[in-house]
Amino acid sequence: MSDMPAPGPQRIVCLTEETTEWLYLLGEERRIVGISGYTVRPRRAREEKPKISAFLSAKIEQIVALQPDCVFGFSDLQADIASELIRKGIPVTVFNQRSVDQIFSMMYQVAAMVGQAEQGTQRIAALQQGLEGIRAAAAALPRRPRVYFEEWDEPPISAIRWVSELMGMAGGEDIFPELAQQPMGKQRIVADPLEIVRRAPDIIIGSWCGKKFRPEKVAARPGWQDVPAVKHQQLFEIKSADILQPGPAALTDGITRLHRIVVDWAATGGARA
Repeated sequence: MSDMPAPGPQRIVCLTEETTEWLYLLGEERRIVGISGYTVRPRRAREEKPKISAFLSAKIEQIVALQPDCVFGFSDLQADIASELIRKGIPVTVFNQRSVDQIFSMMYQVAAMVGQAEQGTQRIAALQQGLEGIRAAAAALPRRPRVYFEEWDEPPISAIRWVSELMGMAGGEDIFPELAQQPMGKQRIVADPLEIVRRAPDIIIGSWCGKKFRPEKVAARPGWQDVPAVKHQQLFEIKSADILQPGPAALTDGITRLHRIVVDWAATGGARA
């Protein structure tokens, strides 16, 4: 029995970071033969694995040369990459997780595919318990702050669904819940930036898709001087690798950082403002 190969794909290419991080957490990193160039979690993946893709483009011939028996991708944004690989006979699995529940579903499916359904289930249960702990702590806050989460600045793009859900668990209220239901970034553009001002966020969080957040530029936007978050200097950055990849990072470091920002706001008198 010990000589039998492990079940599932043996040579996996991950076109986005979250499946790479999850496979490392499962102890199945030996199966990974190629990763996204944007991967930063875990750090050692960048040193150990060849980088074969960006987000919207990939080195197709290099991927084919790696002879993968499975490629993991994310969303319709990678449909062109997926279709090109499929036409070359490469098996491709594309997930489209946009909510916290869908992230857990993706994680279970990946774990099952590599023969780690039981470990995956245990790890998912632990993550869910952690989220419930944060939700319970948030329930004790005297007031929930209004939060504007900005994925991009020009034009301003508000939070995607899983980020909006995590904000709620962390104790905040997304000021654009209606936009969070839209899957594409272009659908979450705030057409009138002064609408952000009118919704008066207590906290502004920036995560500019790999570009450094500049709170001083946000504070200097015309008409923003009276926004509560600007008046009380409640502008923060959460690294995109920690919150904008729909996988383990968002459910751990991402929500922990969100919750800390909300708790600190409450502790400094924000809840009484």
